[in-house]
Amino acid sequence: MTEEQKIDQRVFDLYDEYCHGRMDRREFLARAAAITIGGVSALWMAQALLPRYAEAQTISFTDPRMNGTYVNYPSPGGTSGEMRGYLVQPAGEGPFPSVLVIHENRGLNPHIEDVARRAAVAGFLALAPDGLSPVGGYPGNDDDGRELQRGLNPGELDQDMINSARFLKEHELSNGQLGATGFCWGGGMTNRLAVELGSDLQAGVPFYGAAAPTAGVANIEAAMLIIYAGTDARINSMWPEYESALQANGVDYDMEMYEGTLHGFHNNSTPRYNEPAANLAWNRTIGFWRRHLAS
Repeated sequence: MTEEQKIDQRVFDLYDEYCHGRMDRREFLARAAAITIGGVSALWMAQALLPRYAEAQTISFTDPRMNGTYVNYPSPGGTSGEMRGYLVQPAGEGPFPSVLVIHENRGLNPHIEDVARRAAVAGFLALAPDGLSPVGGYPGNDDDGRELQRGLNPGELDQDMINSARFLKEHELSNGQLGATGFCWGGGMTNRLAVELGSDLQAGVPFYGAAAPTAGVANIEAAMLIIYAGTDARINSMWPEYESALQANGVDYDMEMYEGTLHGFHNNSTPRYNEPAANLAWNRTIGFWRRHLAS
């Protein structure tokens, strides 16, 4: 039996509320502790769901197939006018097709940096912006990161991501072909980015993100690979209207629903991770980018 199967669905539901900022860690743990299964408190289940980033790293910072560094760049109209991100280039001369990797609702944590390295070893120039950089950067833990991100002006944070995409597209190591992906909040941002960038974005892959505003879908010119978790009712409820708008506007899209998976199934730092689904979704993401971002 997998760790995912051992954890009670009620605890997973509480964790989803906690991850989306609808309760703090203390309340999450207390409510989980109040659930009993066979006379035993479910507190251990809640504790097991908290991320373990060091154990989940798949690509080392020193992997010879890539080189990562932190970069600063202007961000007019954003939170502070400046941004910082983790730029990872594949080994070799370049130029390379480029992809923006957008974090969840807690800033640039180690998991998202690892995803950027995965993109780089697959041959893409990857930038993972830290939306919290104007307020000191990711603080080293997700709880404080979530609070910091909640305190930002949403429109300014969106602009920071848009500016990050443009910085990457115009980078000297980029071939000018731009893709994007993101997870949870970053998945929703990927959808919004497709609206805002129009023809400047070639391929978007949102993972379980909020749909783009229907009124803006006509602006999407990127090919879209839209990924959902099977048991993610809140996000999945947005799909019918989004699909209708995509169809009405002739957008090139594919949707993949990974049945039986939880919101966050790609994140291998918690037991919500579903390895077969995550590997399949990531391999299809890489293939999708290779098809649409060739120079």
